[in-house]
Amino acid sequence: MRAYYFDNVPGDQRLLHDSGRPVKEGVLHELGVRHWHIPIDGQHEKAVDAVAVERGYKNRDVITITKEGLGDLYETKLKSFYEEHMHEDEEIRYILEGSGFFDVRELPTDAWIRCHLEAGDLMVLPAGIYHRFTLDEQNVIKAMRLFKDEPKWIPYNRGVETDANPYRTEYLKTVTVN
Repeated sequence: MRAYYFDNVPGDQRLLHDSGRPVKEGVLHELGVRHWHIPIDGQHEKAVDAVAVERGYKNRDVITITKEGLGDLYETKLKSFYEEHMHEDEEIRYILEGSGFFDVRELPTDAWIRCHLEAGDLMVLPAGIYHRFTLDEQNVIKAMRLFKDEPKWIPYNRGVETDANPYRTEYLKTVTVN
């Protein structure tokens, strides 16, 4: 995974948007974001299982996002994933094929940090963190999603109500900001 500050230049969300400013080591950890690189090999399932047990994940599925697979819904889905939102559960993705970007909000600056994930990257976003997702120019990603309970993916788009959401306010209490 490579992390850097988003350049905020208008244009295709699937482009790098690299500001040239790398994210200092530890910043993502302070925001509650966790990352492992688990190479896709014969042993990767055991390593993912170990993370799942450690974090209490009981369920999983695999999602593939491609233009061919989503058809007419492709652009609509990409736009909805790219809306700034949070979840009341951790968001966990293990990239099996392809690549994409998770952008997370830095505190207290509110700057976007862009995280480029490729096959073998496993990322955990804490409940309550504002983020968004998009594919990169390859336009394909296959990812394992892990869940603590039954699979669900409910986005709460950023706004006054979501700012007051208990999961958001709890997240803000736990963040270490230097």
